[in-house]
Amino acid sequence: MTSFLPFALPDIGDEEINEVLDSLRSGWLTTGQKTKRFEEDFAAFVGDDFDAIAVNSATAGLHLALEALGIGPGDEVITTTYTFTATAEVVRYLGADPVFVDIDPDTFNIDPIKIDAAITPRTKAIIPVHFAGLSCDMDAILAIAGKHGLKVVEDAAHALPTTSRGRLIGSLGSDATVYSFYATKTITTGEGGMIVTRDPEVAKRCRIMRLHGISRDAFDRYTSTKPSWHYEVVAPGCKYNMTDIAASLGIHQLKKAGSFQKKRKEMAMCYDEAFCELPLMLPPKAISGDIHAWHLYVIRLTDDARVLRDRFIELMAEKGVGCSVHFIPLHLHPYWRDRYNLQSTDFPQALHAYERAVSLPIYTRMNERDQARVVSAVKEILS
Repeated sequence: MTSFLPFALPDIGDEEINEVLDSLRSGWLTTGQKTKRFEEDFAAFVGDDFDAIAVNSATAGLHLALEALGIGPGDEVITTTYTFTATAEVVRYLGADPVFVDIDPDTFNIDPIKIDAAITPRTKAIIPVHFAGLSCDMDAILAIAGKHGLKVVEDAAHALPTTSRGRLIGSLGSDATVYSFYATKTITTGEGGMIVTRDPEVAKRCRIMRLHGISRDAFDRYTSTKPSWHYEVVAPGCKYNMTDIAASLGIHQLKKAGSFQKKRKEMAMCYDEAFCELPLMLPPKAISGDIHAWHLYVIRLTDDARVLRDRFIELMAEKGVGCSVHFIPLHLHPYWRDRYNLQSTDFPQALHAYERAVSLPIYTRMNERDQARVVSAVKEILS
């Protein structure tokens, strides 16, 4: 019997396993030298003038970045409705309000024109989300932010190693960029995230707030050869630090980011060729010279498809292939809908995309036989 092909699996090698074992044997399991090494490697990956702060999730990273930039009660933060709830919920953590706008129907990314129209005197920041690993129109977004004096925090959960106009996401003119290393992402630490910023004050604040608002890291205090027990709580912080065990994975996953992206791109091209004559829309490509991370491969069923989206996913599961949907737009969820009195039709492009979107498996542990199974299943259902 053929085994079920899951939607995603992490790609962990001996290098990661050995590094984790080394951490376990070291006697230091929480934030320490391995985390520092991962941060330094990541900062160098993005650019020499950047600081990287490791955290236990991208949600934590977004929260800390917004807090460090002074977002608070009464403020508004513009973001897309077509994202995971974490992008917006961190705004509510700070007592501010997310303002949702619609997407560009071709890319699933936030529409800069809609951003400009949504700005009010309360607007303080923009959170663009690089959906599926394809860069938003960052030139337009940064121009809008500059015109209105707004902060920009990029949600790059899908976007390693995505580029925009030839520059790596994270190295642009934003105030901060936040990555995710969740188990399904392009590189993984199991759970984890990274904040990248070139602003030393933002970096300092994020470091303090990620561990209870304490002025000194536990590693510095507990490994000192001299009495070093004293510390000061300077703010009501959070428990958002990354462990050395997680960082041990990240150190080696980061080295593979380029090869992982190459494999994902090859898989996306294979899908494109196989599906080009089926009743579906293929995912958008990066512009010439840019890199698409291909975290997700999202097709959209067209009106002449033989089945609706939900039935398509059921039939794929019956054929032993796991699929998913990214995302259920936030304005359709009870909390966001009811709090802000939103209607399903308020964001027509997001709604239209959601009703037809299916995410197919695309991960580096898949082999040619696995991908052929996906292709065969899709063709059998839609041909």
